[in-house]
Amino acid sequence: MTDIVVMETSKGTIEIELNRGRAPGTVKNFVDYTNDGFFNGLCFHRVIRGFMIQGGGFTPAGQHKDGRDPIQIESRNGLKNARGTIAMARTNDPDSASSQFFINTADNANLDYPNPDGHGYTVFGKVISGLEVVDEIERASTWTKMSQHGPMQDWPSEEICIDKVSMK
Repeated sequence: MTDIVVMETSKGTIEIELNRGRAPGTVKNFVDYTNDGFFNGLCFHRVIRGFMIQGGGFTPAGQHKDGRDPIQIESRNGLKNARGTIAMARTNDPDSASSQFFINTADNANLDYPNPDGHGYTVFGKVISGLEVVDEIERASTWTKMSQHGPMQDWPSEEICIDKVSMK
């Protein structure tokens, strides 16, 4: 069985094929959030040209949405942070990923296990449709120092919402 997620955004629809075979815990986590409607109404809160777009943790008003307990990292799965792949965001603690994810807009080998800190970032799927939507989100202008959301850098100056995420 293939897990495909449909992410409807204010810029268009992105379809993502999840790799349960290589990242079973991470995919289960993402599917659980999807089935609970957790991502609906959140925004892409970090956009860096030539790198990635990040979402899954903040409302458009800048409010952090608490997720579940963090999951264990699965970055040793052989998947690479290549353009169009989706990976889990985390803090310096390798086992801190919860709801926030990013879609690579470039090949980011510097994030592959064991880089940059001996742990890497867990890739758990890839965009199979709507890469042009990802590219459009990446082109958004962003706040570089202070935004209306406080000291968060790279927050899009226009609201880019995740309207709905569902399983196909």
